[in-house]
Amino acid sequence: MITSTIAKRYALSLVQLGAAEGQVDTFREELTRIGELFSSFPEIPAAFADPALSHDHKKDLMRNLIASCACSGLISNFLQLLVDKNRTAFLSRIIQTFDTLADDYSGILRPTITTAFALDDTQLTSIREALEKKSAKHVIPRVTVDSTLLGGVVVQIGDAVYDSSVKTQLSRLQDQLQKG
Repeated sequence: MITSTIAKRYALSLVQLGAAEGQVDTFREELTRIGELFSSFPEIPAAFADPALSHDHKKDLMRNLIASCACSGLISNFLQLLVDKNRTAFLSRIIQTFDTLADDYSGILRPTITTAFALDDTQLTSIREALEKKSAKHVIPRVTVDSTLLGGVVVQIGDAVYDSSVKTQLSRLQDQLQKG
Protein backbone atom coordinates (compact mmCIF):
# COMPACT_ATOMS: atom_id res chain seq x y z
CA MET A 1 0.00 0.00 0.00
CA ILE A 2 2.73 2.45 0.96
CA THR A 3 4.74 1.49 -2.13
CA SER A 4 1.74 2.19 -4.37
CA THR A 5 1.09 5.54 -2.70
CA ILE A 6 4.70 6.64 -3.03
CA ALA A 7 4.92 5.41 -6.63
CA LYS A 8 1.69 7.15 -7.58
CA ARG A 9 2.79 10.44 -6.04
CA TYR A 10 6.08 10.50 -7.94
CA ALA A 11 4.58 9.15 -11.18
CA LEU A 12 1.73 11.66 -11.13
CA SER A 13 4.17 14.52 -10.64
CA LEU A 14 6.23 13.28 -13.57
CA VAL A 15 3.19 12.97 -15.84
CA GLN A 16 2.03 16.47 -14.92
CA LEU A 17 5.50 17.87 -15.51
CA GLY A 18 5.83 15.94 -18.78
CA ALA A 19 2.42 17.18 -19.93
CA ALA A 20 3.35 20.78 -19.14
CA GLU A 21 6.58 20.41 -21.09
CA GLY A 22 5.09 18.28 -23.89
CA GLN A 23 7.55 15.53 -22.98
CA VAL A 24 5.39 12.64 -21.74
CA ASP A 25 6.61 10.25 -24.45
CA THR A 26 10.23 11.34 -23.99
CA PHE A 27 9.95 10.76 -20.24
CA ARG A 28 8.49 7.31 -20.91
CA GLU A 29 11.41 6.36 -23.18
CA GLU A 30 14.02 7.62 -20.71
CA LEU A 31 12.40 5.94 -17.72
CA THR A 32 12.12 2.70 -19.71
CA ARG A 33 15.86 2.77 -20.44
CA ILE A 34 16.70 3.37 -16.78
CA GLY A 35 14.23 0.67 -15.71
CA GLU A 36 15.81 -1.81 -18.11
CA LEU A 37 19.23 -1.10 -16.60
CA PHE A 38 17.88 -1.71 -13.10
CA SER A 39 16.18 -4.96 -14.09
CA SER A 40 19.04 -6.24 -16.28
CA PHE A 41 21.72 -5.68 -13.68
CA PRO A 42 20.51 -6.67 -10.20
CA GLU A 43 23.70 -5.29 -8.69
CA ILE A 44 22.50 -1.75 -9.48
CA PRO A 45 19.45 -1.75 -7.19
CA ALA A 46 21.48 -3.75 -4.67
CA ALA A 47 24.09 -0.96 -4.62
CA PHE A 48 21.44 1.66 -3.91
CA ALA A 49 20.03 -0.50 -1.11
CA ASP A 50 23.46 -1.10 0.45
CA PRO A 51 23.75 0.95 3.66
CA ALA A 52 27.54 0.58 3.54
CA LEU A 53 27.76 2.77 0.42
CA SER A 54 27.88 6.48 1.08
CA HIS A 55 25.26 8.87 -0.23
CA ASP A 56 27.91 10.52 -2.42
CA HIS A 57 28.85 7.17 -3.95
CA LYS A 58 25.17 6.48 -4.73
CA LYS A 59 24.83 9.96 -6.29
CA ASP A 60 27.88 9.26 -8.48
CA LEU A 61 26.45 5.91 -9.49
CA MET A 62 23.15 7.55 -10.48
CA ARG A 63 24.99 10.25 -12.46
CA ASN A 64 26.82 7.53 -14.40
CA LEU A 65 23.55 5.70 -15.11
CA ILE A 66 21.92 8.94 -16.25
CA ALA A 67 24.84 9.67 -18.57
CA SER A 68 24.75 6.15 -20.04
CA CYS A 69 21.05 6.51 -20.82
CA ALA A 70 21.32 10.09 -22.09
CA CYS A 71 18.48 11.30 -19.86
CA SER A 72 17.07 14.81 -20.11
CA GLY A 73 17.61 17.34 -17.38
CA LEU A 74 14.20 16.81 -15.81
CA ILE A 75 14.51 13.03 -15.61
CA SER A 76 18.09 13.45 -14.40
CA ASN A 77 16.89 15.71 -11.59
CA PHE A 78 14.09 13.29 -10.77
CA LEU A 79 16.45 10.31 -10.52
CA GLN A 80 18.85 12.25 -8.34
CA LEU A 81 15.93 13.26 -6.13
CA LEU A 82 15.13 9.56 -5.67
CA VAL A 83 18.68 9.04 -4.43
CA ASP A 84 18.45 12.07 -2.11
CA LYS A 85 15.16 10.84 -0.63
CA ASN A 86 16.35 7.22 -0.51
CA ARG A 87 13.51 6.14 -2.83
CA THR A 88 15.40 4.26 -5.56
CA ALA A 89 13.85 1.00 -4.29
CA PHE A 90 10.52 2.29 -5.63
CA LEU A 91 11.82 3.07 -9.12
CA SER A 92 10.34 0.06 -10.94
CA ARG A 93 6.91 0.64 -9.37
CA ILE A 94 7.14 4.37 -10.19
CA ILE A 95 7.89 3.52 -13.83
CA GLN A 96 4.95 1.09 -14.02
CA THR A 97 2.61 3.67 -12.50
CA PHE A 98 3.99 6.37 -14.79
CA ASP A 99 3.25 4.19 -17.83
CA THR A 100 -0.35 3.70 -16.70
CA LEU A 101 -0.91 7.38 -15.94
CA ALA A 102 0.83 8.46 -19.15
CA ASP A 103 -1.46 6.16 -21.13
CA ASP A 104 -4.48 7.70 -19.41
CA TYR A 105 -3.19 11.18 -20.21
CA SER A 106 -2.49 10.25 -23.84
CA GLY A 107 -5.82 8.44 -24.31
CA ILE A 108 -4.23 5.04 -24.85
CA LEU A 109 -5.68 1.73 -23.77
CA ARG A 110 -3.46 -1.38 -23.65
CA PRO A 111 -5.68 -4.45 -23.25
CA THR A 112 -4.40 -7.99 -23.20
CA ILE A 113 -6.27 -10.15 -25.70
CA THR A 114 -5.97 -13.89 -25.22
CA THR A 115 -7.25 -16.26 -27.89
CA ALA A 116 -7.13 -19.98 -28.55
CA PHE A 117 -5.57 -19.43 -31.97
CA ALA A 118 -3.43 -16.73 -33.53
CA LEU A 119 -5.51 -13.85 -34.90
CA ASP A 120 -5.13 -12.64 -38.44
CA ASP A 121 -4.90 -8.91 -39.15
CA THR A 122 -8.59 -8.59 -40.00
CA GLN A 123 -9.70 -10.19 -36.73
CA LEU A 124 -7.29 -8.11 -34.66
CA THR A 125 -8.39 -4.92 -36.42
CA SER A 126 -12.04 -5.78 -35.77
CA ILE A 127 -11.44 -6.34 -32.05
CA ARG A 128 -9.28 -3.21 -31.79
CA GLU A 129 -11.90 -1.05 -33.53
CA ALA A 130 -14.67 -2.39 -31.28
CA LEU A 131 -12.60 -1.58 -28.18
CA GLU A 132 -11.77 1.89 -29.53
CA LYS A 133 -15.45 2.58 -30.18
CA LYS A 134 -16.44 1.41 -26.69
CA SER A 135 -13.62 3.17 -24.81
CA ALA A 136 -13.10 6.27 -27.01
CA LYS A 137 -9.36 5.66 -26.66
CA HIS A 138 -6.60 4.56 -28.98
CA VAL A 139 -6.14 0.81 -28.43
CA ILE A 140 -2.74 -0.87 -28.53
CA PRO A 141 -3.46 -4.55 -27.84
CA ARG A 142 -1.11 -7.19 -26.51
CA VAL A 143 -2.12 -10.52 -28.02
CA THR A 144 -1.36 -13.88 -26.45
CA VAL A 145 -2.38 -17.39 -27.49
CA ASP A 146 -3.65 -19.94 -24.98
CA SER A 147 -4.77 -23.18 -26.65
CA THR A 148 -6.57 -24.31 -23.46
CA LEU A 149 -9.33 -21.76 -24.19
CA LEU A 150 -10.56 -24.00 -27.06
CA GLY A 151 -12.06 -20.97 -28.82
CA GLY A 152 -13.31 -17.45 -28.20
CA VAL A 153 -11.56 -14.43 -26.73
CA VAL A 154 -10.58 -13.15 -23.29
CA VAL A 155 -9.94 -9.41 -23.05
CA GLN A 156 -8.31 -7.95 -19.95
CA ILE A 157 -8.33 -4.19 -19.44
CA GLY A 158 -6.70 -3.33 -16.15
CA ASP A 159 -8.58 -5.30 -13.50
CA ALA A 160 -11.62 -5.96 -15.70
CA VAL A 161 -11.79 -9.27 -17.60
CA TYR A 162 -14.25 -9.95 -20.41
CA ASP A 163 -14.26 -13.69 -20.96
CA SER A 164 -16.12 -15.14 -23.94
CA SER A 165 -13.96 -18.21 -24.26
CA VAL A 166 -15.40 -21.62 -25.01
CA LYS A 167 -13.63 -23.00 -21.95
CA THR A 168 -15.48 -20.59 -19.64
CA GLN A 169 -18.81 -21.17 -21.38
CA LEU A 170 -18.41 -24.95 -20.98
CA SER A 171 -17.48 -24.48 -17.34
CA ARG A 172 -20.62 -22.39 -16.73
CA LEU A 173 -22.76 -24.97 -18.51
CA GLN A 174 -21.26 -27.73 -16.37
CA ASP A 175 -22.03 -25.76 -13.20
CA GLN A 176 -25.63 -25.23 -14.30
CA LEU A 177 -26.08 -28.90 -15.09
CA GLN A 178 -24.65 -29.95 -11.72
CA LYS A 179 -26.91 -27.54 -9.83
CA GLY A 180 -29.91 -28.88 -11.64
